[in-house]
Amino acid sequence: MKAYLFQPMENSRVKCNLCRHQCIIPEGKRGICGVRENRDGELYTLVYAQAIAASDDPIEKKPLFHVLPGSRSFSIATVGCNFKCRFCQNHNIAQMPRDHNGKIMGRPFPPDQVVAQAKKTGCQTIAYTYTEPTIYFEYAYDTAKLARQEGIRNVFVTNGYESPEAVEMIAPYLDAANVDLKAFSPEFYKEMCGAKLENVLDSLKCMNEAGIFLEVTTLVIPGLNDDPDQLRRLAGFISESLGPQTPWHVSRFHPMYELTDRNSTPPSTLFEAFEIGRKAGLHYVYTGNIPGQGGESTFCHHCGQLLIDRMGYVIQRNELVDGACPNCQTPAHGIWK
Repeated sequence: MKAYLFQPMENSRVKCNLCRHQCIIPEGKRGICGVRENRDGELYTLVYAQAIAASDDPIEKKPLFHVLPGSRSFSIATVGCNFKCRFCQNHNIAQMPRDHNGKIMGRPFPPDQVVAQAKKTGCQTIAYTYTEPTIYFEYAYDTAKLARQEGIRNVFVTNGYESPEAVEMIAPYLDAANVDLKAFSPEFYKEMCGAKLENVLDSLKCMNEAGIFLEVTTLVIPGLNDDPDQLRRLAGFISESLGPQTPWHVSRFHPMYELTDRNSTPPSTLFEAFEIGRKAGLHYVYTGNIPGQGGESTFCHHCGQLLIDRMGYVIQRNELVDGACPNCQTPAHGIWK
């Protein structure tokens, strides 16, 4: 179908205004994402309603720890991505068009059927995840509008490269997002992702100002983005620019895709990042991909009372009372009902 958010240019070129790359695409060519193509001077999406993955997941898997904990989230994706992360965890689908000569796969799964399946499985949210939801924006947007009408919330798991126009368009229907802030180094973003740090920071602020509930994830990679000073600056940005109430997930890296020349992240590095986040003033910091080692539960930032006891993706106990601490009545930041 014809894409949203593009403008025709001279010589049958088009400018895509969907993400921060702002691709100028000649006739017959595709953008960086590999799934948006210029046909006769108009931009078309090649993945509309073509799901490569669909699954009923715990909301904690996104990870979203402050959005309807213990609930299920119906998760969908198409192929493609506007980043080229060398450590991509879902490279077989995210990088398919780029790595396989433009190949696109998927099965028809239109928005109304996605919403119907979410209702059938008792999911309280639809998650646009696994690959980058921005590149299948039309599919996500149309689905999110239908979901909202049925009382189902919508969440993005995203690299945070949406254009201001895309944020403005989706904001009325997007309840929450977990945004990857992959590092606090322009060099890292350029060399490891093919993107610009400043664009991600600006998108985060844009989403925050639009009222989208945010959680942030950083995959901590040994020797690349685990420098304590870089983590301090990253945590400081979250606290100062998004607010100290913003949950920060620091997750363990495992060798993957084109980045197999280093070991998995030592748990001690994640615990150090956890302390850095707390010292930066963040109320909620979590360690990821090391279940059972003490960094997954939610505590009251005011009195320290255990609020939500987690083991991996499983809620073992939820002590919140109307979204607040049962001990001191301090509200916890989140979407609780």
